[in-house]
Amino acid sequence: MLMALTTAFALSQAFRTVAAILATPLQAEFGLSPQALGLFAGAFHFAFGALQLMMGIGIDLQGVRRTVLMAFPLAIVGAAVSALAPNFAVLVAGQVLIGIGCAPAFLVCTVFIARQFPAERFAAVSGMTLGIGSLGMLLTGTPLAWLVQATSWRTGFWALGAGSALSWLLILRLVQEPPAPVASTERPSVLGALRSYGALFALPHTLGIVALAWVTYASFISLRGLWLGPLLIERHGFSLVQSGNVAIAVSVVGMFGPVLFGRFDPGASRRRWIVGFTLTVAAVFGMMAFDPGAALDVAGLIAVGVLSGYIVLQYADVKAAYPAAMTGRAMAVFTMAMFLGVAVMQWFTGAVASIASAHGADPFMSVLLTIAALLVSGAAAFVLLPKPTGTRASSTG
Repeated sequence: MLMALTTAFALSQAFRTVAAILATPLQAEFGLSPQALGLFAGAFHFAFGALQLMMGIGIDLQGVRRTVLMAFPLAIVGAAVSALAPNFAVLVAGQVLIGIGCAPAFLVCTVFIARQFPAERFAAVSGMTLGIGSLGMLLTGTPLAWLVQATSWRTGFWALGAGSALSWLLILRLVQEPPAPVASTERPSVLGALRSYGALFALPHTLGIVALAWVTYASFISLRGLWLGPLLIERHGFSLVQSGNVAIAVSVVGMFGPVLFGRFDPGASRRRWIVGFTLTVAAVFGMMAFDPGAALDVAGLIAVGVLSGYIVLQYADVKAAYPAAMTGRAMAVFTMAMFLGVAVMQWFTGAVASIASAHGADPFMSVLLTIAALLVSGAAAFVLLPKPTGTRASSTG
């Protein structure tokens, strides 16, 4: 049952990174500016992130199976709309539908694991699920690049839509609703569930956590899911398939990063590690900004893929920063911040690239320096804003 649910998560990972391979052919067909390309890539993440709280409430009220079966068909419809899109506006509408359809894909996995597996196995099984789900990013590397180069970008959407339909059928056939926690004797109303998030935002340390969450995952996905292809193709003359090969390498190392950092969680010094790795990734973006050559750009891309695994430490920090009764809501808010951050960063870096091009500046230098600056700003907010206190927060340092 968990593997069936994970197939939807894997397709979600594929949809969120498709822009890296489709950017060049979409620009050629619709005459897109970098800003419009950022809007296209960000539309999925905005819809995905904006609905995290509502999907969490839906899981509480309707259950894992019903929530994903009701939402995921919109991803299939969105893929068809994107494949048939006659213009850019329809293409963006298709991305929004895909984002809504994929919104519960990972949440249903985590709730299923929490209800079906012993508590001591939650981290291990969740890590395995993240790793398997990340296989979806491999689809948007060489395989998608080869398919698009041999046919068209529209075929790529048809292929992902067909995969999504198969995933939905697997969930329909194999997944049964896991039992709700024994303590859940009464279902809250939608309004009551929304009100419960107020207590979370009333805590002063939430702002620093959200500020950093806004930029860390966004930096990796903006690079892997949007700028990787244009950077290699336009700056270094790579072919679509060659850039797909690099995307595969970044995705593979990105799969193992969370496992590596999860095994070496430093506990008491976790927050210092989080800040240190955020600044290290910012430095890699800064190095790539100054066009150090194809070899170093590829090395930088792979380094960001490996180092992005430290984001798993942010999950541990969130869990330690709140009372047990608030953990679920805290995770939902953290996830929402991550994906809304992706949407904003992709749109904003697209705007930066357009402005740079209009003024004769290197758009990739401008984009990469912007991401580096945002990472430094997020780390500064994390350090300077109020920190968690209390027994659960003590392990965060």
